[in-house]
Order: sequence, then C-alpha cells, then structure tokens
Amino acid sequence: MVPVELARLVLYDNAEQQFIYLREVGGQRGFPIVIGEAEANEIRRVVTGQKTERPLTHQLAYQAIRDLGHDLMRVDIVDMRNNTFFAQLVLRDTAGSITAVIDARPSDALALALRAKCPVRVAEAVLASLRPDQGAEPDAKQDPDDKPGPGEKPG
Repeated sequence: MVPVELARLVLYDNAEQQFIYLREVGGQRGFPIVIGEAEANEIRRVVTGQKTERPLTHQLAYQAIRDLGHDLMRVDIVDMRNNTFFAQLVLRDTAGSITAVIDARPSDALALALRAKCPVRVAEAVLASLRPDQGAEPDAKQDPDDKPGPGEKPG
C-alpha cells in the first residue's frame, strides 16, 4: 500500500462532476478521481475549516463512528475495475484492534479521512494500472472555473 494525500480539489460551477487529485506522499505518481458535488463540497469544508450549523451527512457518519467507540484508522483504495475505484474504511476500537473494514466510495472515504485526519493509502496494483497521462492535472490557465486546491493560490 502506498500513502497518498489530497493534492488538489477542482470545483466547476454548475457541474455534477468534480475532481480530486491524489498524489503519492513523497513521490511523483498521482491520479484524479471524479466525485460528486456533495462530496467535493464536504472536502472543501474540511480543507478550509468551514463549520455548519447542523451536521451534514459526512459529519454525521464521522460522529457516529466516534460515538460508537471507534476511530477511523485509515482509508485504503484497494481496487479499480471498469474505471471505478473501490475504497475501504478501516475502523479500530479504543483498544487499537481493527474491528471493521467497510466498503466505501473513495470520495466518501476521503471526505471522512480528511475529517478524521487519518492516512489514505492506495494499493500498488491500482497505481500501476493507471496510464501515465491519467494523473495529469488540468492547467489552471485553460480551466478558468478551476478553484485552487489546499495550499494553492489562485492562478
């Protein structure tokens, strides 16, 4: 398993599909994942520290995990079939034992991982299966609706 981090969040106004870019920690490999608007907005809220008056879906799921006496230990992206990524939430109890491995969409899993501040990993086989050009990020000059990702300044 290869540790990855959120490299960039690309939001387009009035579009159903948004993009996240994950990059190998300390490495050069990376890849995009198409996500929905709700998941993109949750990731943006976590990255920017935005608060909501009432818990939204990902906040509720994270709080439920915590209130049931578990931690989100890590998120693993374990497979890619038919251009669809598959992820797992790995939960542990207060004693540190892994208690559950739950199937999840990568967008939901990443939103929860960012909230939990836990590691995200990708199977080496998934990274190896990606085309070299698949990880290319859009050029901000060519995408005027592109919003800067974490730590980035507007182009």
